[in-house]
Amino acid sequence: MKLRFFILILPILAVIPVNSQEIVTAENYLKMVSDRYGSIRDYEAHIVIHSGSNEMIGNVSYLAPSFLRIDFTRPAEQVIVFNGELLTVYLPEYRTVLNQTITPGRRSTVGASLASAQGLTLLSRNYVASFVTGPDPVALQGSPQEEVVKLRLARRNISEGFREIILSISPVSKTIRRIEGRTIADSLVQFDFTNIKTNLGIPEMRFIYDSPASANVYNNFLFREVD
Repeated sequence: MKLRFFILILPILAVIPVNSQEIVTAENYLKMVSDRYGSIRDYEAHIVIHSGSNEMIGNVSYLAPSFLRIDFTRPAEQVIVFNGELLTVYLPEYRTVLNQTITPGRRSTVGASLASAQGLTLLSRNYVASFVTGPDPVALQGSPQEEVVKLRLARRNISEGFREIILSISPVSKTIRRIEGRTIADSLVQFDFTNIKTNLGIPEMRFIYDSPASANVYNNFLFREVD
């Protein structure tokens, strides 16, 4: 009987090491996405931002490691630009330009887009990753013809701005299709990226913003830097 049991279970034991090598953990999957963004020098995409009942629509340009620009069509003409040293926000409704000089110590957090290798590195450091429903693709809510792999990121400490982040990732391109962030106040902020085009050769000049001459300019609106 013992010999028969050993003969029956032997094929199962032989399969276990092979299958264990194919298991993809959430942390490994997040690293694969981070590595994918590490191979992207620049990208353009259409972006839609939902925060409560507010919707913002525009086009985002990114250049590694931390250049970022969003030109909005809703609100029309609103712009957010970070050129590696200066964060600029133009609010056309108020004819106002908000500038913030960023010292090297703050650039890793201010300049890092979540949809970038640098941003994903920060997420993996500050959040614990798990699959929402497993590693298999599921339909994207609101767009059932699309399939995504969903990762849940739970913060490691209370200092993080989002209690939880859900990343919806294209299983083919390993690029982020949607980011959903749950704030400390339990409000939801959602970023949708579509029509992503990578490695276009975007120049640094795109991230230099000439504000309207008639706009009021306010410097260091976030914090005052101290050398």
